[in-house]
Amino acid sequence: MYVPAVFAESDPVAIGQFIDAHPLATLVLMADGRPHLDHVPFLRSAAAPRGGLERGSVLIAHVSKSNPTWRLAEGGVEAVLAFTGASAYVSPSLYPSKPVTHEVVPTWNYVAVHLRGRLGCSHDRDEKHRVVEALTRAMEAPRPQPWAVSDAPALYIERMLAGIVALRFELESVEAKRKASQNRTPADREGVIAGLGGDPATAEAAAYAARSAGEAIQR
Repeated sequence: MYVPAVFAESDPVAIGQFIDAHPLATLVLMADGRPHLDHVPFLRSAAAPRGGLERGSVLIAHVSKSNPTWRLAEGGVEAVLAFTGASAYVSPSLYPSKPVTHEVVPTWNYVAVHLRGRLGCSHDRDEKHRVVEALTRAMEAPRPQPWAVSDAPALYIERMLAGIVALRFELESVEAKRKASQNRTPADREGVIAGLGGDPATAEAAAYAARSAGEAIQR
């Protein structure tokens, strides 16, 4: 991933929080010399440091037995997990500098985190149950009446567990990029914040631009 210094994200806490908020990862493996991609929600395991990510941190997931991804992970394999979000097109019209200099062009703001590590799988019934329980608790937590695995009939859950494979990803390195108008003037950053903040679809990108503006002021 191309990461200019101005857009590099190095705060492990911020990176961990971003993954927690955007759990759907693009999983990339190599199979027979060709890239194999899948889209799987991953969760930081309970053993992972909640403050941030570090080498050796573990993320967990599961896939259907009919999904060939798990077969590629048997015995452990190198893999990349790519998490993205806070995405928004930035029009030159959002910049106050546009009518002054006209030296502006469109761009795209976003956050991306690439985790490199080793992916393995497990068919152990108890391990699969732990993964499903953990993912369910995390995803249901914001709901006023969270659904629990125990809400479903036990025999049904056993059938569902028989049809999945647990995945375990052990982190080796992190690369993160936060492109949030850090390279613009204070006035242009404010224009981006105002322009993106009014649309729910781009509100997260506006929040990241506001964070960048706040960091610039602190410096």
